Amino acid sequence: MDLRAELLKSIWYAFTALDVEKSGKVSKSQLKVLSHNLYTVLCIPHDPVALEEHFRDDDDGPVSSQGYMPYLNKYILDKVEEGAFVKENFDELCWTLTAKKNYKPDRNGNSVVSHQDAFKLWCLFNFLSEDKYPLVMVPDEVEYLLKKICTAMNVELNSCELDDYLSQEPQGQGGLTVWQFLDMVNSGRFLRGIEQEAISMAVEEVYQEVIEDGYLWKKGQLRRNWSERWFMLKPSVLSYYMSEERKEKKGSIPLDKHCCVEVLPDRDGKRCMFCVKTSSRTYEMSASDTRQRQEWTLAIQTAIRLQSEGKKSLHKDLKQKRREQREQREQRKAAKEEETQRLKQLQEEKERKLQELELLKEAQRQAEILLQEEEERRRQQHEEMQRTLEIQLQEAEQARASMQAEMVLKEAEAERQRKRIVELEDMQERLQEALQQEVKARQDEEAVRYAQARLLAEEEEKLKELMKLKEEQEEYIIRTQREKQVLKEEMESKNKCLEEAQKQLEEVRVNRQRVDQDVMVAQRKLRQASTNVKHWNVQMNRLMHPIGPGDKRTNVSGGVFAGYQPILSRRDSSLK
Repeated sequence: MDLRAELLKSIWYAFTALDVEKSGKVSKSQLKVLSHNLYTVLCIPHDPVALEEHFRDDDDGPVSSQGYMPYLNKYILDKVEEGAFVKENFDELCWTLTAKKNYKPDRNGNSVVSHQDAFKLWCLFNFLSEDKYPLVMVPDEVEYLLKKICTAMNVELNSCELDDYLSQEPQGQGGLTVWQFLDMVNSGRFLRGIEQEAISMAVEEVYQEVIEDGYLWKKGQLRRNWSERWFMLKPSVLSYYMSEERKEKKGSIPLDKHCCVEVLPDRDGKRCMFCVKTSSRTYEMSASDTRQRQEWTLAIQTAIRLQSEGKKSLHKDLKQKRREQREQREQRKAAKEEETQRLKQLQEEKERKLQELELLKEAQRQAEILLQEEEERRRQQHEEMQRTLEIQLQEAEQARASMQAEMVLKEAEAERQRKRIVELEDMQERLQEALQQEVKARQDEEAVRYAQARLLAEEEEKLKELMKLKEEQEEYIIRTQREKQVLKEEMESKNKCLEEAQKQLEEVRVNRQRVDQDVMVAQRKLRQASTNVKHWNVQMNRLMHPIGPGDKRTNVSGGVFAGYQPILSRRDSSLK
C-alpha cells in the first residue's frame, strides 16, 4: 500500500463525514475548506486560483466523491512528498472531522479507551483495512490486532468469544467498520478487568510498533553526548527528529544491504544499547528497556532485509502475506466447497436417476394393473349394458301403452282447454272495456282534481290579496289614528293658545279700560287746562290791549291757540 492509498483512506473518512445527508455528495464550500486544510497539513504550496476556479459558486450543486477525485489527484496527491509532512497531523485532521459525526463514546465516561487511544486505533484500522470502499477490516485482521494489544498487556485473547461476537454481528463475517470495531473495544467484552491506563499503554505500544517510530537515546558524533530523539523507521532510511511533532529534523541514517545492527553492552551510564553500522559511520543508541531494544533491532534488521528485497515495510509485508494466506485459504475453501458441491450434485444426479428407474418400474406395474382393470371394467360394462338395454326395451313397451292412453286423455284435455281459451278471450275483451272505462273515469277525476286545485290556488291567491288589503286597511287605520291623535294634540295646543289669547285679550281689555279711564282723567285735566288757558288768554289780552291795534286783538288770541285743539282731537282718537 503506497502513500497515496494511505492518504486516500483518511480523506475518504473526512469526505463521508461532510456528507451529512448521506447522498454521496458534499457542498462546494465544504470541499473548499477541506482542500485548504489538506494543503496546510500536507505542506503543499497553496494554489488559491485553482481552488477558487474549481469550487466557484454556480448552479452545479454539490460534488460527489468521483467529481472531487480529479482535483484531489491533480492539485493535492500528485504534489505530496513523503517525509515533507507529519502524517500524524494529517490523520488527526481527518479523524477530527469524522469522529464528531460517527464516534459515540459512553457519555458517562465508562469507555474502555480514551479519545486519543480511539484515534490510534482508527489509524491502525486504516493500516490493516482492505483497499476497498467502504473500508472494512476482515475478521482475521481484527483478531490479529486484538492479539497484538492483548500480547502487549500479557493477556490471552479469547478467540472463541471473538468468533461468537463476529457471528452475531449482521456484517461480522464480511468484516467490521471502524465504528463497529471501536464500539466492540469500548464494550469491554474482550478486555474485562483491565485498567484503562494499561489498555492505553498497550495501544500506544502497538501503534508505535506498526507505525515504526518512537523515542530513543542517541549518542552525538562530535560532542559525544546523549540526546533523546524521536526516531521514524522507513525501509530505506531511519530519520530522527527533535520531538514527536517532527517539526525539526535532526538527521537521518540511510539503510541499505551493507548496513547491520549490533547489540552493545551497557556503559557510560546507559543501558539497553545497540548500534547501527553503515558503510560510512556507526550510530550508537539506547532504548528504555530490553524489550524496546529487541523490537528496534528486529525492526531495523527487517527494514534492511526488505530494502535489499525491494519491499516497503515489515508490517505491510506481513499484512500482504496474511492477505495472500487468507486468499489462498479462501481459494482452497472455495475449491473444496466446489468439489463438495460437485460430488453432492453427482450423488443427487445418481439418486435422481435411481428414483426415475424405480418410478418407471412402478409405472409399468401400475400400467399392467390398470390394463387388467380396464378389461374387467369393459366386460362388466358390456354385460351391464345388455341388461340395461333389455330393461329399457320392456320399459319402452310399457311406456308406449301408457302414452297411447295418455294421448286420449290429452286430446280430451285439449278440447276443454280450447273452450276455456274462448271463454278467457271473451272475459279479456270485457276486462279491456272495463279497463278503458276505468281509465276514462280516472282521467275525468284527474281533470276535476286539476280544476279543483286551480280553484284552490285562485282562492288562495284571493285570500292572500284579501289579507294584504286587510293589512293595508289596518295600516291605514293605524295611520289615521296617529293622524287623529296628532290633530287632537294640535287642537289641544290651539285651544291652549286660544285660551291664552283670550286671557291676553281680557288683559288687554282691562288695560284698555284702565287706559280709557286714564284718558278720561287726562281729558278732564286737558279741559281744565284749556279752561285755564282761555282764562289766561283773556287775562293776557287784557294786559296786551294797549300795545297793539284794536282790530287785530281777536285774531292774535285765536292764532296763539288755533293749532292746539286739533292735536287734542287726534290724541283722543288714537286712545280710542
